[in-house]
Amino acid sequence: MSIKSRNIITLCSYLFFYSFSFGKELFITRDGNIDFFSSTPIEDIKAINNQVSCVLNKSTGEFAFQVPIKGFIFKNALMQEHFNENYLESDLYPKSVFKGKIIDWEKIDFSDKAVDVIIDGELTIHGVKKKIKESGKIWNAKDKIIGECSFDIAVADYDIKIPRIVRENIAKIIKISVDVSLKRK
Repeated sequence: MSIKSRNIITLCSYLFFYSFSFGKELFITRDGNIDFFSSTPIEDIKAINNQVSCVLNKSTGEFAFQVPIKGFIFKNALMQEHFNENYLESDLYPKSVFKGKIIDWEKIDFSDKAVDVIIDGELTIHGVKKKIKESGKIWNAKDKIIGECSFDIAVADYDIKIPRIVRENIAKIIKISVDVSLKRK
């Protein structure tokens, strides 16, 4: 590739980046938290992931989350291994993504008090994309925007196969809890 071609590609890349971010008030984090909880009469299973990336466009209420599947930490190393290798197949599906928008964003009066919001978007887990609409809370904390949301997902909805031998140990419905502290970009 010639120097002229590389310069044109570089220039186009810069123009694309600046046109995407121009006029947008972006808030981001790379260390948000997600945990999930499965409860059955046999056992409770909990995992925590502190490697959640999120970007929020404060002008529009649009957001995107990215969660590395291997970032989930379990109390038991064997549970973590089975989760990554057998259930979520994290080598094949290394991340989960949630993209969407906060409904009626323009009506939100930001203050240091939590405001109830409706979050609408598409959640992709294990290569399966599903539309979800859930409630959450959002508020200002000095120079940050804090967001929280909890919701349930059905394991079967995301084509996650649980082996018969441990099927009674894992709930069919998993509780997901998310909290992020976003800083201005």
